[in-house]
This record gives sequence, structure tokens and C-alpha cells, in this order.
Amino acid sequence: MVGGNASSVTDFILMGLFPEFQHSIILNFMIIFIYILAFLGNLLLIVLIWGDSRLHTPMYILLSQLSLIDLTLTSTIIPKTASNFFTGKRTISWIGCGTQSFFYLMLGMSECLLLTLMAYDRYVAVCIPLRYLTIMSLRFCLHMVAGCWIGGSIGSFIHTVYPMHFSICGSREIHHFFCEVPVLIKLSCEDTSVYQLVVVVTSIVLLVVPFSLIIASYTLIFLTVLRMSSVKGRKKALATCSSHLTVVSLFFGPNIFIYMTFTSSHSPEQDQALSLFSNILTPMLNPLIYSLRNKEVVAALMKLMGRCGVS
Repeated sequence: MVGGNASSVTDFILMGLFPEFQHSIILNFMIIFIYILAFLGNLLLIVLIWGDSRLHTPMYILLSQLSLIDLTLTSTIIPKTASNFFTGKRTISWIGCGTQSFFYLMLGMSECLLLTLMAYDRYVAVCIPLRYLTIMSLRFCLHMVAGCWIGGSIGSFIHTVYPMHFSICGSREIHHFFCEVPVLIKLSCEDTSVYQLVVVVTSIVLLVVPFSLIIASYTLIFLTVLRMSSVKGRKKALATCSSHLTVVSLFFGPNIFIYMTFTSSHSPEQDQALSLFSNILTPMLNPLIYSLRNKEVVAALMKLMGRCGVS
């Protein structure tokens, strides 16, 4: 293994993205291209929201936080993956692995909570619109956003520190393209069944419960929409909510499979494929899903392009 002789005995070796794939260089170039699109798309959405006063509402503030999470999440994974592939040095230090795992989990947990908060925001807007400004005040919104980040950080710290101290007796090769808890557990020579149960329980709290609350919120929203007399209002509500439901499905589907089943039940290829989908493709799609079907975001983009044209 390239770089193996110069590595510390505590270093891990990242095998990379589908190492047996014959056209790996094409695959890695595609991943980098998708990463650039995701980075620029989410950055543009953040700039549009914070640069246009008409978008300084709870819904768009939450959307800007989602873009910030996606932007940071892809940047936590892809630069290291690309660097390892093109330099041939596939090692990652114990501290580097723990740091990458911490940020990945923090961002993922924060996104679970944020998507739930976004569903609640839509529920209040559609089902009890007269109280929307009272309930979803700017102060309340900012407190909830801070709670998402703090909750994600605490949960991530616990689930990074504990598994990183499992003994590794054999190979330190990680059959993945980044450090992730389910993959690290496979390297341990200790009995990790109890910890895997803890992961499943945590997943129920952070995946199943939020997903259930989101489904309940949208069930109530759709029942309210069906009773609307205004066709225009009905279409607007359905367009906004369908965008959010698409993002929710893309995020929760793969993660429920990865974290709510024991690590021995799926192969490295399944882990990589699902991680690739939820952590790289989905962050690229989110800005498109929210912007193309949102007149306010499109108007803000046209306004920005107009300013650039004048300049």
C-alpha cells in the first residue's frame, strides 16, 4: 500500500471509493465535479437568502442552515478522498479519523433535527397561519437552530469518543472512502454488540422519531390543503411541501438503512453506495430541489444576476 511504510502504527488506511472498480479515475473526477456543483449551489443559496431581505423569514433561514450543513458535510469528506486518491497516500491519522467522524456525525445529527424543525415550520404556516408570526418568531427560530447544532455536537461527541477507543487487533484498513462509525466498528476485535444496540437506539431517537414527526406534520398539512378553497394557495403549499418531502426522503432513506441495521448485515459496497448517495448526490440536489420550484428564490437569483449585469 502506497504510503504505508511512512505511516504510524496508529494510522488507518482508507481503501477509497470502490477500490476494485476499473475506471476509478473517471469515478473520482465525477465525484469532484459533483462536489464542486454541490459546494457552489449551496453557497449560492446561502448568499441569495442572506443577501435578499425578502428572504429573511423563518423558512429561508432554516433553508440557509440546511445549505450550510450540506456545504460543510461534503467538504468534510471529498477533499480528503480526492487527496488520497491522486497522491496515492491513503493513510489517515487516528486524530484525523476521529475529527472527520465527529464532524460527519455532528452535521448528520443536526440535519435530522433541522429537517424536523422545517416540517414544523411548514405545519404552522399552513395549518395555523394566523399564529405563524407569533409562534415562528425570529428569536424562536434562532434558538431552535442553535439547539440543532448543539444537539448534533453533543451526540456526535459521544459517538465519536466511545468507538474510537475500541481495540483494533488486526488490519487497520477501512473499506470506505471516509471514517464512519459503522465501518470503524467492523475493525474492532472486541465484542461491540452492546454498542451497536446503543447505535440502533440512538438512531431511533434521531432518525425514526424525527421522521415520524415529519410524516405526521405533512399528513396534517395535506389534510388542511385539501380543505383549501383557493386553488392558487393549494398549489403553492403543495409545491413548497413536496420539495421538503423530497429532501427528507433522500436523507432519511439511506441513513435509516445504514444506522438501524447491524454493520455485519451489509457489505462495504452497500455502505459506500448509500453514503455516496446521501452525502454527495443529495447535497448537490438540494439547492436545485428548493430553488427551481420556488419563485422567491428564483426572483432573488434574477435580482442578483441583474446586479452583476449592471456592474
